[in-house]
Amino acid sequence: MRVRAAANVGLAGWLVLVALVLAAPLARAEPPARLGTQVVDRAGVLGDRLGDVQDAVDALAQERNVSLFVVFVRTFSGVPARQWADQTAAASDLGLNDIVLAVAVDDRAYAYSVDNQFPISDDDLAAVATQDIEPRLRDGDWAGAAVGAARAYADVLAAGGGSGDGSGGGTTDGSTGGGSTSTTQRSSAARLVVPALVVGGLVVGGLALVGSRRRRPPGPAAAGGAGADELAALPTEELGRRASTLLIETDDAVKTSEQELQFAFAEFGAAAVAPFQRALDDARAALAASFALRQQLDDAVPEDEPTRRGMLVDIIKRTGEANRRLDEQVDAFDALRDLAARAPEVVAAVETRQSAAAARVPQAQAELAALTHDHPASAVRSVVGNVDQAVERLAFVETSLAQARASLAAGKNGEAVVGARAAEQAVAQAEALLDSVGRARTDIDDAQARLPGLLAETDADVAAARAALAQGPRPALEGAVAAAAAAAAAIRQDLAAGRVDPVAALRRLTEADAAVDRAMDELREAQEHERRARAALDQTLLGARSRIAAVNDFITTRRGAVGATARTRLAEAQRHLDQALGLAVTDPVTALTEAQTAAALAEQAEQLAHADVDRWQSPVPGPGSLPGTVPGSRGNLGGAILGGILLDAILRGGGGRGGGGFGGGGWSPGSFGGSGTSGRRGGGGRF
Repeated sequence: MRVRAAANVGLAGWLVLVALVLAAPLARAEPPARLGTQVVDRAGVLGDRLGDVQDAVDALAQERNVSLFVVFVRTFSGVPARQWADQTAAASDLGLNDIVLAVAVDDRAYAYSVDNQFPISDDDLAAVATQDIEPRLRDGDWAGAAVGAARAYADVLAAGGGSGDGSGGGTTDGSTGGGSTSTTQRSSAARLVVPALVVGGLVVGGLALVGSRRRRPPGPAAAGGAGADELAALPTEELGRRASTLLIETDDAVKTSEQELQFAFAEFGAAAVAPFQRALDDARAALAASFALRQQLDDAVPEDEPTRRGMLVDIIKRTGEANRRLDEQVDAFDALRDLAARAPEVVAAVETRQSAAAARVPQAQAELAALTHDHPASAVRSVVGNVDQAVERLAFVETSLAQARASLAAGKNGEAVVGARAAEQAVAQAEALLDSVGRARTDIDDAQARLPGLLAETDADVAAARAALAQGPRPALEGAVAAAAAAAAAIRQDLAAGRVDPVAALRRLTEADAAVDRAMDELREAQEHERRARAALDQTLLGARSRIAAVNDFITTRRGAVGATARTRLAEAQRHLDQALGLAVTDPVTALTEAQTAAALAEQAEQLAHADVDRWQSPVPGPGSLPGTVPGSRGNLGGAILGGILLDAILRGGGGRGGGGFGGGGWSPGSFGGSGTSGRRGGGGRF
């Protein structure tokens, strides 16, 4: 029998990102839906053989820790078979060790779908399909096809070193249609679809952790597709967990998509990437609205139970919409970049960027050393580890490029894409980490240059306020004057000692001076008040922009460890900054308040993000720890994990989409698309 070319499935887990259709109103007689059991016979074809199929899937689960979900329907009603299987897997919250086998008996079509990290290679999955499934389906032996598949998967896993004793294939009743392939015939059995560099204890430890959490939290696609009745039935606590997971995964998808879009823009120009930019802008807007809702839930004003539930459901739906907008462009984006065909060019381009970034390291080290020497720890906290992280990323780039070169030499361009894409993302993060050091120096220098002028202005305001106080007691003004005078004195003391945090000092002094201005509102003419607010706004916007940019860089390059709360505060800070910028010309007074709020929220986000990373790096095992690891033990892979390039799904307890188009998760590097719909492999066809 002709075996389908491995290329039909070989790149599916890494490159072909399948857009999940969530919104199109299709008249489908057999729509994808959540599977309640492992054997579903909507077509009524199994009859008294249903028990045989159930026994086979039970044996596979017990012997090999793999769950086979078999579903027979009459028709896929025009939906491509592979897409139908993928959507069913997403709706069913299937995990890393689960496989869907879907058969439409009237359409004479079938498909199988697995996660990117499913422990059987594409070649072996295709071999099982062509040798153990298709012949039986063609003969109408529906139960035999399912039983044969279960036994064949067990054989493959046994040949690759799976747990338990492997047994031969064949159906339980010796039905026709071809026996199960022997273990010796499956020469590439159970090769994990991960970069070759992820080996040894990391693979074993990571899979052990995943195995204990095989039922991962629903991804955005599943949640976005959940009906109102399903969400209404969930407890509020579960709604909250789901919303938080979706915020993290979708934010990762957007961040990775931004990076991928930058690559495409550099290669093809603005006109070529315009549709993807629009999709990204729409996704950003939906995500920003979701973060705004989360911020409301986190603030000091409590919501009643119905309101809280409604807001959580809204977050779930909005993040689903963000992912849908990204996923609609996945196929077109992959066609534009066509990495498999251009793998040698991509490898060469990354090598050039790696050399350039490596050449920047000594300068960045010198800049960081000077900043650390001249300023307190708070001034450089967001960039203090950036050079070390950049060096780790560059080491990871070299390892990934070596894998890509080896694959190219073997003529395996599809496998080369894995290493090339991981290297491409890692070198971009190394560049961003080094850029942040230079930007921090610029921001600190700029803030330090502004401090003397602002100190003089504050002195003048304090003097004017004290003159006003001579006319009569004003408690609010007295407190503001005392605070501003104390702030100015403390900053002068820090300047004299040569250990000032200029950005923080600028923000503190601006806020104190603004408080004096507000307390003197009744003493000023409206025009003068606006002028002074406008002048203060310029200083405040500088501080807010600087802090938000620094925190965003920190989270982006360490997103494997940063949770939803820090991301929410940063998103809210950006929202207030955007409002301040929008009001700067027409209403500088309100804009000043918005800018001050943005700066304060960015500071909260920074503290929360650092706490998340500190917990992740702690030697004490915790939610963010891989088994048996301590700080520094991950080598250059640790940086890739921390940066969200590899394994972030494991660090968050399983979840996400494996290779994550436009996002991160699982064992593979991210690409363009949403966070829950493209991390699957599969195949199928007609029979």
